[in-house]
Amino acid sequence: MHMFRSRVHIMSLVILACFAVGTALAQNQAQPQSTKPPATSTTKMEDVSKWTQKQWNAAKAKWSEEKAKWDDCQKKAKQAKLSGRKSWQSLYDCMTK
Repeated sequence: MHMFRSRVHIMSLVILACFAVGTALAQNQAQPQSTKPPATSTTKMEDVSKWTQKQWNAAKAKWSEEKAKWDDCQKKAKQAKLSGRKSWQSLYDCMTK
């Protein structure tokens, strides 16, 4: 009888330990997701000065599809006397707002 009680106690402890570990793992997995800010275009500030020429060309190709907006943004960059890489941030900001 004494052996049976010992086994029941040990099995109870093992089951409780499994539940405790499972709960702890579930909480650890949920925390990083809740602390991450939402990735939206309004909260995401992109530093295009660090972009490669290839990244810039891809963005330009996409933006040039919006002909009127792209032309307006380019005109604003020229009025600000920006050219080359110096105009990238201005054009990015204009096209993503």
